[in-house]
Amino acid sequence: MNLNGALLAVDAGNSKTDVAVLGPGGTVLGSARGGGFQPPVVGVSTAVDSLAEIVGRAWAEAGGDPLPPTFAHVSACLANADLPVEEVALQAEILGRGWSRSVRVHNDTFAILRAGLDEPRGVAVVCGAGINCVGMTPDGRTARFPAIGKISGDWGGGSGMAEEALWCAARAEDGRGEPSALAVALPAHFGLETMYALIEALHLGLVPFERRHELTPVLFRVSAEGDPVALSLVHRLAEEVVAMSAVALGRLGLLDEEAPVMLGGSVLAARHPQLDDRIGELLAERAPKAVVGFVTAPPVLGAGLLALDESGAGPEAADRLRKHYGA
Repeated sequence: MNLNGALLAVDAGNSKTDVAVLGPGGTVLGSARGGGFQPPVVGVSTAVDSLAEIVGRAWAEAGGDPLPPTFAHVSACLANADLPVEEVALQAEILGRGWSRSVRVHNDTFAILRAGLDEPRGVAVVCGAGINCVGMTPDGRTARFPAIGKISGDWGGGSGMAEEALWCAARAEDGRGEPSALAVALPAHFGLETMYALIEALHLGLVPFERRHELTPVLFRVSAEGDPVALSLVHRLAEEVVAMSAVALGRLGLLDEEAPVMLGGSVLAARHPQLDDRIGELLAERAPKAVVGFVTAPPVLGAGLLALDESGAGPEAADRLRKHYGA
């Protein structure tokens, strides 16, 4: 089957990748899911090799000819495309695969933003393992941050919050810091009795490094129970979310008019009342016309909407795609 005019939408995160083959009218013709996209770990070429396997499965489901897929346009929203130079390298690699002569690479946060908007206008803050913020306007202007950790001024994200909780709990136990229920709750999560035991287990690898993210929900639970130290970390995250939002809105000239601020990622989507309430209070001070929303639609929808935007499709195509994903 020859899929003339088909579009390719890619949402590739650190832990999973979703791909959709779209008809020019917004119909989903085929889809596939695969593993995470991590070019800093495996290299750009190898990362795109893995992406190619997922694209091939989606193409086959769509009924494409058993040849390298050919698309009218590719919109790829990719994790670890944090800097323009990284976007250029990834775009060049994808162009080299011959999938299309028309390729746009975005950071994956843009997929979450577009999934939550009826039009490409607004700001999104995503807080999952890390934290990031992007914004866009219909005329193509964007606002973004490097979002590569402390060296780019970032604070927060699930991993960062877990690290801060460990730091506060260690100091609470040995007396260098304020007393906190975190000193009991964090080791208890792993069946340990003291922070010293948890520090030893983490240092020696008895508790794997990747399990640290499990401590973020514990932090929020202890905060909800009234612990001042835990609450201070939750409130600091709210300050970061609002600081990024306000700066992005200002860069786009949207501070003085009603504009959406979409919140997504596992930490923000969990809807912790103390965090939500503090974000609302601070936004009312710094960006009083901002309208807060939460993104629950799958990010691949956003990648698909960007593909339709970039290919000049009309609103009917966008509506059709939204209906497919229940949005």
